[in-house]
Amino acid sequence: MSQDRSVVAIVGRPNVGKSTLFNRLAGRRIAVVEETPGITRDRIYADCMYRGRRFSLIDTGGLQPKAESALLAQVRKQAQFAIEEAQLILFVVDGKEGLSPIDYEVTELIRRTGKPSLLVVNKVESGKREQEAQDFFSLATGEPICVSALHGVGIFELLEEMLPHLPESKEEPEEKIVRVAIVGRPNVGKSSIVNAVLGEERVIVDEGPGTTRDAIDSPFKFGGRRFVLIDTAGIRRKSKVKEDFDYYSVLRALGAIERSDVAVLVFDASQGITDQDKRISGYAHEEGCAQVIAANKWDLLSGSEEVPKSWRKMKADLLHHVREQLPFASYAPFCATSALESQGLLQMLEEIAKVARAHCLQIPTAELNRVIFDALDRHPPYYKGRPLKVYYSTQVRISPPTFLLFVNNPELAHFSTLRYLENVIRKAYPLEGTPLRLLVRRSEGKSAARPAKKRRSR
Repeated sequence: MSQDRSVVAIVGRPNVGKSTLFNRLAGRRIAVVEETPGITRDRIYADCMYRGRRFSLIDTGGLQPKAESALLAQVRKQAQFAIEEAQLILFVVDGKEGLSPIDYEVTELIRRTGKPSLLVVNKVESGKREQEAQDFFSLATGEPICVSALHGVGIFELLEEMLPHLPESKEEPEEKIVRVAIVGRPNVGKSSIVNAVLGEERVIVDEGPGTTRDAIDSPFKFGGRRFVLIDTAGIRRKSKVKEDFDYYSVLRALGAIERSDVAVLVFDASQGITDQDKRISGYAHEEGCAQVIAANKWDLLSGSEEVPKSWRKMKADLLHHVREQLPFASYAPFCATSALESQGLLQMLEEIAKVARAHCLQIPTAELNRVIFDALDRHPPYYKGRPLKVYYSTQVRISPPTFLLFVNNPELAHFSTLRYLENVIRKAYPLEGTPLRLLVRRSEGKSAARPAKKRRSR
């Protein structure tokens, strides 16, 4: 483990929402989340970044100091290993159920380590419950930090409290392997694309839909960078998911999106974008994946009487159709491919590499503020006659790029203003292919306000 990267362990008794918090902080679903206590048995790691600080996050099984079985004893052992490895401990308790005797035992276990810890009261979704969370002061572990990991409430406040414990990164991060999920409906040629890219029969190809049951990982290199292609079972409509293996194939396909950096939506060019394609692309967008849209079986469009006349036009018409049907993914580059004829595959790989770079782009804070301030000078934002003032902005996360704006009143940040700022940021930086996240937070004071005269003198 690099010395300039802290290890942060999430600990607590079973079913207090540790895995949900882990997924929220990691920005991706990595740990399985279920209501049944004891789902997480092993230590699960994720590399995270917040405001330029990198840290490794560990999710652990629920601590039960007096384990009653060999399995529970092993879970406890794994949690203790995580605590020993960590420089910061997030002690999670349940704000809905309140204090438990086990909480006191876990508190004592953490206190004996002598390591810094933060008390995180999870499942706090209301002001009333936030008042009730004050009961946790009796643990004598410091000011409780109230969050709702499920709804994302209080997460940035928690990250701000973690910040003093996270050292600034000194070394350049090692370029990571880019995970690319090839997704789409059954029988659109996903496996054929994988085989064409790899130059081998890595995946069984058959005319019958649903040949691929599992998500199959295939590593390869392109342009000097390492990638992993994940071919998945076709994602079907729920009404068609009848048998258990089909049900779990859908789950694995969605899971592949959740653990990928880039999702390539493959659709049949002769059929166009369907409602199911919209759902798949929408799911990738919600998960924060970079996207490439690939119209496969492009060769079928030339000279086939079975294809509607409106589809015999140029790629521009097909691109217009894609943009019209997938407006939320207008940032995603489009390419036309034919796995059978090996057409368009080089362009697809180039687009994958480009959007992967955009997905991890980090923008210096000074540059970001200059771009945003200039944009607001040109078009000062108002909502219901009241001005929105942005005092400061910073990038708090990559994959996807996420920006936090400190403002006078978050309620004045209308979606049209945020969309305008997103477009401004996209125009200023190479961000094609990746979603962006803009978050707003009330500024604690006016000390961060920008001096207008100084900016005008540039």
